[in-house]
Amino acid sequence: MSIKVGIYGYGNLGRGIENAIRQNPDMELVAVFTRRAPETLKIGTEGVKVEHVSAAESYKNKIDVMILCGGSATDLPVQTPELAKMFTVVDSFDTHARIPEHFDNVDSAAKEGGNVAVISCGWDPGMFSLNRLYASAVLPEGEDYTFWGKGVSQGHSDAVRRIEGVLDAKQYTIPVESALEAVRSGSAPTLTTREKHTRECFVVADENADKERIEKEIKEMPNYFADYDTTVHFISMEEFKREHSSIPHGGFVIRTGKTGANKENTHVIEYSLKLDSNPEFTASVIVAFARAAVRLANKGETGCKTVFDIPPALLSIQSAEELRAHLL
Repeated sequence: MSIKVGIYGYGNLGRGIENAIRQNPDMELVAVFTRRAPETLKIGTEGVKVEHVSAAESYKNKIDVMILCGGSATDLPVQTPELAKMFTVVDSFDTHARIPEHFDNVDSAAKEGGNVAVISCGWDPGMFSLNRLYASAVLPEGEDYTFWGKGVSQGHSDAVRRIEGVLDAKQYTIPVESALEAVRSGSAPTLTTREKHTRECFVVADENADKERIEKEIKEMPNYFADYDTTVHFISMEEFKREHSSIPHGGFVIRTGKTGANKENTHVIEYSLKLDSNPEFTASVIVAFARAAVRLANKGETGCKTVFDIPPALLSIQSAEELRAHLL
């Protein structure tokens, strides 16, 4: 029997979820929920209903898992607890500093509803988190390093687009190669924020805009660019659409550590991702954890979970016997 899935929100991530469901034969998309007028939204799967978000509660017994595709700033802190009272849910909440608070809010709501909620699924937090945990458990005496990019930071791009006179913009986060190589050498360097990453902006400005002012505002923007070496390129809308329409990303999680009676041996663990599409890969991670969430719910578990709490075998469509025979 297939896992019945609902998608709550239909932007880049929601479309990615829809595509990922097609690649998982044990899953079936039942409905897409939107804040827009449902009749204006065209989705890629024939025969699937598009409903207004206000209709979600009526699907309480028709959906096994609701996948939430809203933003972490304002959507998910409200939506995940609210929907966890009605459904088993999965979200991609990625504001690292607020994860403990989000967990507590979602945990109480999910337990109240007798459901399972899996939060902060994706690649960071998510896959990178798991690799940080595995590596630090294996090498307890060592250092963790995380590098992001080269890739588009959607939050930073949005911050640039909000500057007066900017028509469109993309911001790329780029690891500093010399810092990467120093970490890979096992020398455990101490690196500042500026030494680890640079930022590169491609900006389409209004023809009457003050480009010097825009560049200054970008480079001095606190919490976004002030702590980084930042390069700003002004380009045409035609070039922007031709060269910067995709959303690639990726990065590296590296742990270096010592073993031996005198700590004479150095080890380096590295996990890397190179992604053509950030939202589509994030969606693929979420769908695997949606399968696990339903399996936990079917066992009678309730409450909030993170990627740390879920046995790997629950993610896979393969049986335990198949996993032992082919992957172990």
